This record gives sequence, structure tokens and C-alpha cells, in this order.
Amino acid sequence: MELGLTGRTVVITGGSSGIGKAVAWEYLKEGCHVAICSRGQARLEDAVREFQAAGYSVFARSLDVTDYPAVERFSDEVAEAYGKIDVWYNNAASNQTKSLMDYSYDEFRSSTEALLVSVFAGCKIAAAHMRKTGGGVILNASSYSAVIPNAGRAPYSACKSAVSSLTRSFAAELAPDQIRVLAYVPGLIATEITRDHIARNRDALLSAIPCRRFGRPEDLAKVLVFLSSDIAEYMNGTEVYISGGKFCTQNPQYGWEHMV
Repeated sequence: MELGLTGRTVVITGGSSGIGKAVAWEYLKEGCHVAICSRGQARLEDAVREFQAAGYSVFARSLDVTDYPAVERFSDEVAEAYGKIDVWYNNAASNQTKSLMDYSYDEFRSSTEALLVSVFAGCKIAAAHMRKTGGGVILNASSYSAVIPNAGRAPYSACKSAVSSLTRSFAAELAPDQIRVLAYVPGLIATEITRDHIARNRDALLSAIPCRRFGRPEDLAKVLVFLSSDIAEYMNGTEVYISGGKFCTQNPQYGWEHMV
């Protein structure tokens, strides 16, 4: 299927590894201009070298998405380099396992800034550019933790739930500007971040997934690229689940247990 994305400009926060990098690869293959940012300079440089080795040029900056002026400068630089911003991914996130009662007030507030306020900022900055050039698409990373919260990761769960709500509000408010806003809900995706968690809990985690495998970053990337294309132009203000059917029923392994 021809997605018609050649020449469009895509910004991906947290684009130097995992899902973000997989998405960047897909857009580069579609002929897009791709800009990525990440906190880690070394990992960012590694990603850029990897793209360059394959013959692709990528615009890259090291920054913290909680630094609003830095993100705004980054967006301005991208727009100046390529003339516009067509697609913006609020993909960067942080997560830790810690009981709520062990959080200090400042720690909880800091988590909220990284997981929720940064998404608001990204949407606002992206929309300001897109309004000037006739529209665009904003994609926000939600999580299954927004659907079923995780004990031990309460700030992450609460913020991802808020991201889903924020997505719908932005979608309604920005629709007159021809800007679509969507959220995506990944299942358990095998990345560097999840490697240890999968190793410790493999069987229990697989028991929730009818497809009986963990997702790959590429599983998300192909769907997300489609969502930002004009072929999906009537999709707006909703969440797209890319989870292998995780918890689609109370007994997700029924089909495997009753195979004839």
C-alpha cells in the first residue's frame, strides 16, 4: 500500500532506541525527513551512526523533554531545516518500580512532569507549527497501565491514563486546524527496558496475551506509520491497541487450551 508520506517531516521524542528508533526506521524507508531527540547523547550518536550506515540522514538533538524551552528550540530548528512539521510523536517516557508511600512529594511531581506535562508540551509545540502549514498528526504513547493500573508503578499508570484523556481533548480542540491526535496502547514490547521484566516473569506475562508472544518494536512501528498517513485521515481522538490481544478476555489462553 502506498502511504504517500514521501517528503513529510516527522519528529520523534525518545527516538534513539526501542520503539522510537523502530518508528524512525519505518519513516525513513517511506522517504520522510526524520528528527529525533533523546536525553542520552551516546545512545543518540549510536542511533545516528546506524541510520547513516544505511544511507539515511537524521536530524538529532540531545535534550530533556521536561525542558520546555529546549523542546521548543528543537522544534523550531526542525521546522527551519525542513520547512514544516507534519507528524509529532510524544514517545519519550520514564518508569520506575516504587511504592506510592515511598515517593516524596517532589519525586511524584517530577514523575508527573516527565510523563504527563511533557506530553502536553509536545502537543502544544507541535500544534503551533502544524497550524501554520495546514495540519498534521500527533501521536501520544499511552500504555496498558492506563487501562489496568500497576501497583508499584502508580505515577506511570496515572499519567498514562491522563495522556489518553488529554489526547481526546486535544483531538477535539485541534480538529478545525486539520490536526489529528491519537494515542497508541502497546502491549508488552520486547526492548532493552523490558528485558529483565520478561526474563523474570515470562510465563505469567505470556498468559495474558492470546497471540502468545511478546511484541516487537516493529509491530508498533508499521501501525503507527499507517496511522499518520492520509489513509487513516478519519481516525481521530481515539486509542489504538497494538497488544497481541492482551486481556481481551478474562481467559485469554482459552483458544490454546481448547485446540482440537
